[in-house]
Amino acid sequence: MKYLLCSTFVWSILLSAYGQSTTNIDFTEFDLKNGLHVILHEDHSTPIVAVTVMYHVGSKNESPNRTGMAHFFEHLLFEGSENIERGEFDHYVENAGGVLNANTSQDRTFYYELLPSNQLELGLWLESERMLHAKIQQIGIDTQNEVVKEEKRQRVDNAPYGSMIAETMDACYDVHPYQWTPIGSMEHLDASTHADFMDFYETFYVPNNATLSIAGDMDLESAKQLVKKYFQDIPKGTKTIPRPTEVEPKRSEERRSIVYGKDRLPVVIQAYPIPAQGTPDYYAVDMLNQVLSGGASSRLNKSIVDEKQLALYCGAFSFGLEDPGVTFAFAMVNMGVEPSEVENAMNEEFEKMKTQLITDRELQKLKNQIETQFVSGNSTMAGIAEELANYHTYFGDANLINTEIDRYLAITPDDIQRVAKKYYDENTRATLYFLYQEAEEK
Repeated sequence: MKYLLCSTFVWSILLSAYGQSTTNIDFTEFDLKNGLHVILHEDHSTPIVAVTVMYHVGSKNESPNRTGMAHFFEHLLFEGSENIERGEFDHYVENAGGVLNANTSQDRTFYYELLPSNQLELGLWLESERMLHAKIQQIGIDTQNEVVKEEKRQRVDNAPYGSMIAETMDACYDVHPYQWTPIGSMEHLDASTHADFMDFYETFYVPNNATLSIAGDMDLESAKQLVKKYFQDIPKGTKTIPRPTEVEPKRSEERRSIVYGKDRLPVVIQAYPIPAQGTPDYYAVDMLNQVLSGGASSRLNKSIVDEKQLALYCGAFSFGLEDPGVTFAFAMVNMGVEPSEVENAMNEEFEKMKTQLITDRELQKLKNQIETQFVSGNSTMAGIAEELANYHTYFGDANLINTEIDRYLAITPDDIQRVAKKYYDENTRATLYFLYQEAEEK
C-alpha cells in the first residue's frame, strides 16, 4: 500500500535530505511502561522529521487458514479512527506538506510519515490513533477487501512473472509459514469475520509489540515529552503474541517443478535454503551472492549474459528473513535457448565458488559495495528511522546500525567458499522453470 502525498516544496527537501551517513548514528532509546520501545535520532541537517512505527507482525504470524491478514491490516489501518474520519488519515499529512506510506513483509509491518519538523506532534497523534483507536468497521473491511483484491490482480495475477515469488516460496517451505507470501489468500480474507479482525488487531497492534522510531529535526527532550503525551496511556496488550516455532526440515533431495503461464520468455529459478539474517553465516552468504550478482561485472552476469549470451538477466540475491530464508538465483532465458542450458551454466558458476577463492580484486569490490549500501541506507531520515527499528525489532540491538557493517567487512574469501559448499547444495534446493503456456499445450 502506498500513500505518496506531498507538496512540491517539501518533496524536494525530502529527496535531498541526507543524514549522518559517514559517521556513527547517535540515538536515544527508552521503554514506556506499556512496553512501547522508543528510539530518537536528532539531526538538524534538514527541517524534516520521520515518524515511524514498526509492528512485529508479518505474514509468518498468521494462522494458516487466515493468510493475508497482516498485509490487509496495513491497508485497513488507514481507514480512520475514533477521532479521524474515514478517508481523512492521508489528508492530515497532505495538508501539512508531508508524505506517508506503509509496507508489510513476512516479519513486520511498517508505517511512516515524513513531515516538516514543526509537524512532529501531528505524526505522533496519527500513529497513536492507529495504535489505540483504529476503527475496525465492516464498511472499512469491505472497502479494503476490494482494494487488496485489485492489488493482487495487478501485482500477481496479471503482472509479468507475478506468481514467481509465491511459487518459489511454496516450493521451498513445507511446514514454516514462509510458505505463503504477505498478499495471502483472498478466500481466507473473504471467510474472515469481524471477530477475526478484532482479534488480530488486539493481539498485534499493541505497544508491547511495537517500536516507535523518530529521526530528524527535533529537540530530544521536547520529543520525549510528546511521545509520553500520546503513547504512555495506551494500554499494554494482554493477549499472547504468537511467534512461529516451526523449523523447516533439511531436504535430502532436490525439488523440481514447472510453472506454466502467459510470459513468453522462460525463467529459471534456483532457491537454496540459507540461515536467518543476523547469524554469522548469513553475512558470508550475502556476500557470496553479491559476488555472483552485484553489478555488471559480477560472475553470473559476465558469464551467462555477456559471454555466453544465454540469458537477458541473471543474478542471485539473499532473501534474508527473521527465520531461515532462501537465496534466489534466477535467469531470464534468451529466445531459442533451452532453460536446462542456462541452469547448467548457473551451476557451473556455483561450483566455481565452492572450489576457487574469490580474487583480491573481487574482495575489494565487494567491500566497496557493502560500504556504499550502508551509506545509502543511512542517507535519509526515513532510512535511519527504519533501520533503527529493524535492528531493535529483530536483534534487540539498535546500535547495529553502526556496527553491522563490521560483520560484513570481517568476512574472508575462505568464509565465502565455506558457505558456498555448505548452503549451495543441489540436494536441498528447489528448481523451478517458468514456461509459456503454449509449451504445456504442445
